[in-house]
Amino acid sequence: MDNIKRIIKKGIKRYALDAFSAMALGLFSSLIVGLILSQLSRLPGLGFIKGFSDILSAESPVVGAAIGVAVAHGLRAQPLVLFSSAATGALGYTYMNAGPVGAFIAALVGAELGSLVAGKSKVDIVIVPSVTIIAGGLTGSFVGPYISSFMVWLGYLINTTTTLHPLPMGILVSSSMGMILTAPISSAALAISMQMSGLAAGAATVGCSTQMIGFAVASYRENKVEGLIAQGLGTSMLQVPNIIKKPQIWIPPTLASAILGPISTTILKLEGTPIGAGMGTSGLVGQFATWTAMEGTIPSWLILVEILLMHFILPALLTLVFSELMRIKGWIQYGDMKLKL
Repeated sequence: MDNIKRIIKKGIKRYALDAFSAMALGLFSSLIVGLILSQLSRLPGLGFIKGFSDILSAESPVVGAAIGVAVAHGLRAQPLVLFSSAATGALGYTYMNAGPVGAFIAALVGAELGSLVAGKSKVDIVIVPSVTIIAGGLTGSFVGPYISSFMVWLGYLINTTTTLHPLPMGILVSSSMGMILTAPISSAALAISMQMSGLAAGAATVGCSTQMIGFAVASYRENKVEGLIAQGLGTSMLQVPNIIKKPQIWIPPTLASAILGPISTTILKLEGTPIGAGMGTSGLVGQFATWTAMEGTIPSWLILVEILLMHFILPALLTLVFSELMRIKGWIQYGDMKLKL
């Protein structure tokens, strides 16, 4: 029984944490950066960037290739397997429009089977890429589309339910996506795979932003400006070791997310895109995406005010109030949120 538990635990870490989290790096290095470049290309004098962003569009197999390499890297694959995974990721991504999930599945299976044969013959230069690409390509073509369809259906359910029941879903989506962003799981990959959009994506962006800005501000006394930037514009995932030691430090930003989520869905009706829903304030992707989703629906100055209010100001204020109250009660102490930067 202990061996089974150990195997399950190892499998969860390897596939659900290491590989899936690495997938986010591939997404950020291609599709998400493409979005940022697309926004920058609108600025005077930067129109030449548009050609770069077009290559990194959601329809481009380059995105799948980046995911494939990232997943193989997360699995610590050998060089030949790693480089061949660019092909498996692209195949899985483009086959029947399976998208990020198809790329992930294809790269995962291809990298694992390719690693099994690596170093077993004197013709690795042929055998390893062939096994990796064939195994990954076949798996992606058979399994990827079904899993992708399920994720899209799940996203449709969330999007529709949030529109019909904005109050409870605002709480649920905002708080859960925020926690997923902080946990060692790729919230960006989930949001894109589920094609979160509209009010649900808006609430998710608020929740993710609240976790990042909230932790950045609440831990300022321990981490100063370096920690403020690392968490506020990087990721609140840096707090995971501290959360494991003292879970109550997760309460302030999560509670703030639960409060701001329904405000987003019922009062301000913030909207978002699949790319921004799981990113929060990381690289300001969530803010670019919110602007893109709402552009033309209300005055531009009002969009900016709502973004500043819901993604930065209120997350900082609410989380700080809750964390300070918990410090007064002794539930959070100095050093509990100290980062090892």
